[in-house]
Amino acid sequence: TGSVALLGDTLHNIADALTAVPLGIAFVIGRRAATRRYTYGYGRAEDLAGIAVVLTIAASAAVAGYESIRRLLDPQDVEHLAVVAAAGVIGFAGNELVARYRIGVGRRIGSAALVADGLHARTDGFTSLAVVLGAAGVATGFERADPIIGLVITVAILAVLRGAAREVLRRLMDAVDPKLVDRAEHVLSHVVGVQEVGAVRLRWIGHGLHGEANIVVDQDLTVAEGHAIAERARHALLHEVPRLANATIHTDPCAHDGSDPHQSVAHHYR
Repeated sequence: TGSVALLGDTLHNIADALTAVPLGIAFVIGRRAATRRYTYGYGRAEDLAGIAVVLTIAASAAVAGYESIRRLLDPQDVEHLAVVAAAGVIGFAGNELVARYRIGVGRRIGSAALVADGLHARTDGFTSLAVVLGAAGVATGFERADPIIGLVITVAILAVLRGAAREVLRRLMDAVDPKLVDRAEHVLSHVVGVQEVGAVRLRWIGHGLHGEANIVVDQDLTVAEGHAIAERARHALLHEVPRLANATIHTDPCAHDGSDPHQSVAHHYR
């Protein structure tokens, strides 16, 4: 048809389809059991796949932008406008269905890469509607409507790129929602036998959370009693914190007056 807007939209759709390949590979690799070399398993493969998704989105934005600018400088006729409009409508419907499915599954299992891929598909849907607007503009005699819509599509792709890149990079840097840390601290503080909650650390590995926490217990407890409190704390975290796959609890002793016996010994030696 000679429509650069439809070309950009198609490139974006192709890129979106291709991002499913590294994600699929990552999910397969992530199912492997932990080894003595990869003691936390292979969940990080999913985060690496997120990088591939971001790079693919960036490539589609570059191609769409280049073609749109080229058409603005060298206008060409767009033919079969009804076909262009129909392709845009079909593209929107298909992409929105795919986007809802991917985003829903991604949020349910906690996969940033899958959510990013779903957002990518949703943007494809809206850019497909932009193709319809471009065809309508050309039909009214505004020939530059098609490459202008192509540039609009490029901007939309860049907006998705920014959000997806931010989420993926945060995962690579072990960022978590502070509300999850608050919830973990609240849960631990209400476990019977826990006198104080120390450091709480959470990190994503693939689409599963792994946590570490320090709790303070009475120094006069036996090892078995301290262990029982730690187990109660662990089970409470696994039950109350969404998508928490595992947790390690470290117990610190506390004297009856609330002081830390380790600090008292250190002070004595000083």
